[in-house]
Parts: sequence; C-alpha cells; structure tokens
Amino acid sequence: MRDRYANLARIRALDPERDYLAIYQTMLRYEFPWDMKLGLNLAFNRSFSIPSIAAVHTATGELTERTQKRLDDTGLLMYEMVLNGFDQPRGRDALRRVNQIHRPYDIPNDDHLYVLGCLVVIPTRWLQQYGWRQPCCHERQATYLFYRELGRRMGITDIPGSYEEFETWFDAHDAAHLQPNDDAAAIERATRMLMLTRLPRLLAPLGNALVSAMYDAPLRCAMRVHAPAWPVRAGLHVALKMRSRLQRWFGAPETAPLFADGTKTKSYPDGYEISQLGPQQDQVPY
Repeated sequence: MRDRYANLARIRALDPERDYLAIYQTMLRYEFPWDMKLGLNLAFNRSFSIPSIAAVHTATGELTERTQKRLDDTGLLMYEMVLNGFDQPRGRDALRRVNQIHRPYDIPNDDHLYVLGCLVVIPTRWLQQYGWRQPCCHERQATYLFYRELGRRMGITDIPGSYEEFETWFDAHDAAHLQPNDDAAAIERATRMLMLTRLPRLLAPLGNALVSAMYDAPLRCAMRVHAPAWPVRAGLHVALKMRSRLQRWFGAPETAPLFADGTKTKSYPDGYEISQLGPQQDQVPY
C-alpha cells in the first residue's frame, strides 16, 4: 500500500508563502477531493444566505430559475483558477471573467469579504470535523493565501492578515448578518432540488432530512429550514466520522487526481469557453 501520509510529507516540505497554490491543489485534487468539493459547495451555499447577497440573486433569477447553469458556471470559474493559478492563461481568463461579471455592480466590500471568508473557513472546518486527517498548519495557511490573492486581484480590501484573523472576522460577521430571510429560503429550495437528485436511490426517502442535517443551526435559521429529527443528524454525523476513520485506516493516496478528465458539467457536456461562463448579459454578480 502506498504511504497514506506521503502527500502530507511533501506539503510539510514546501513553503506555504511561496507554494500555496501547489499545496491547495494537492488538498483539492489528491488529499481531500470529496470533502473539499462538498466543503466548497457548503461555503457558497452559506454565502448566498446573507440577506444583502441573497436579495441580489433572487432579483435576477439566476439561482432560482437557472440553478444548474448558475452553479456550474461558478464551479467552473473557481476550478479554472485553482487548477491553473492566477498567472497561467486559463486562470487569468477565469479571473478576468469573474471581474467582468462583478464590475457593473456596487457590491459592498464586506459582502465580497464574507464570500471570501466562507471559502476559507467553511471547507477548513469541514476537514477538521470530517476529514480523514486534520489539515495541517501549512494547509490552513495555503488556503488563506490562495483566497487572499484572489481577493486582492478582485479589488477586495481590508482582508484580515492571517487565517486565524479571518476566521475571527468571519464568525463575527456571520453572527451579526446571517439572519432569517425569504430570499435565502428561495435559493435554498432551488439548490436543494439539485442536491436531492445526487443522492443514492437507497437514501432518497431520507433525502430532505439529510440535506437539512448538512447545515448548522444558524444557516438553517437563515434559510427557514426546519431542523431534521435528531436520529438523522446523529446518524449522519456517525456515518461521516466512520467514513473518515475507514479512509485513514484503509485508504491510499489518490493516483488519478480530481478533474483529471476535465471539468465536465451538465450545462456544458461538449465543453465550454471561459468567456461564455456566466450570464451573457452580465445581469448578475457572481
């Protein structure tokens, strides 16, 4: 069996200040592919639930009426930047497209910063709770530095100076602004329908309860989602903990990285051009 901790040894030999992209790519593509994808999905889900952000999206209908395409476009733009960095052509093109979509709108800096904080904090906390191992300090630092650089290139200001400072800022902003609102509820209903289609058929009868159990209490409150019965919450927690232990004891490093076959989506079965991602009339900020 290949050394389960080989990637961690390589990561610890790198300098996160210089090699943050390589570290973050390893986390996403080799060490925690399923967990990182889920964590990023939960991060975007939370960012859509702040009332000021949710109101913009429901007004355009991008998340409530064209949900699959909207989520595919966001995922593709993010993964182009992660897979290629900010200085390679495709990464530069994806970042340019993100900025083009945002440019016409007067979005408060704190809203931008909150979305960035979701991407830094939420996946990291998921790994801390359910990853097959704890993320190390290099991985937390690399995550922070990747999104700090993304934020700087998007013109976001007042980015906290470390992962720990960003986590503290995020928690305070989340507590103050994640409030119950109808726009977040409408977005959650639309995205929930897509999540339910991805569950194994065996779990379909518990689908709605399992989706709700993925959210923490403040997020459920903001989206007006009822808490599922405690056996569902407890069962999901135990299953995820057992999965992490099985991965630790019997797993092996991924040899075929996530996205080795490209970033295929339902919206673009025949491929896509980066310039075509997002609303073509630029009617909504992403």
